[in-house]
Amino acid sequence: MKLKNVMEKNEVRPSDVTYNVLINAFCNEGKLHEANKPFIEMKSVNVAPTTITYNILIRDYSEAGNSEMASRLFEEMAIIGIKADILTYNALIMGLCKKGKTKKAAYMVKELDKEKLVPNSSTFAALINGQCVRNNAQRAFQLCKSMMRSGCHPNEQTFKILLHAFVRNGDYDGAVIVLKEMLARSIALDSGMLSDICNRLRQCGKEGLAVDLCKEIESRRLMPEGVGIYSLSSRPNINNM
Repeated sequence: MKLKNVMEKNEVRPSDVTYNVLINAFCNEGKLHEANKPFIEMKSVNVAPTTITYNILIRDYSEAGNSEMASRLFEEMAIIGIKADILTYNALIMGLCKKGKTKKAAYMVKELDKEKLVPNSSTFAALINGQCVRNNAQRAFQLCKSMMRSGCHPNEQTFKILLHAFVRNGDYDGAVIVLKEMLARSIALDSGMLSDICNRLRQCGKEGLAVDLCKEIESRRLMPEGVGIYSLSSRPNINNM
């Protein structure tokens, strides 16, 4: 706020950019309550909030799990005639999905088409996360495939969310499919998760699948450091040592 005070002393009127910087700074520090002060002030001094202003607040309320407040701000945008963009919708969808409200999130996706906006990687990632929150790993993976067909690319975090969802559900065959998608993209694997999946496959009588998986990981030079194929795919055999 010091910069704003200096500006006022020098009779330089703060603009929407000034207020957006202040709001964003408070949000980055997790001070949403403080961020509301410059937001209220800018309206009181007739500096009109922009799409960027609302996007900052909607994003951070959504990340904080307050999808109700994010929705209220979205409604306010419509009332005063500020056009929402893909970032606005992605933030709302992310907030809804974090709370497992996938039906409401799906409704927001339909609204994108009406507004002639195209879903992007962040849209899909939020929807995938929402299904994982609800333990619908298979549905999440279907969304992941739709994402790839549309030309969007899941990042490492999205794959790991999917992988954890399959493991949490005890679906190790599904986890292997996700692991292979990660391998195809040369995404580094977590040694603890990989060890758990291989151990579970052995317990289910799928030693061959565990061995094949580990061989593929090693052939791609993606085996986690300090981890060997024998420690993952099977118990060490002294005859092969």
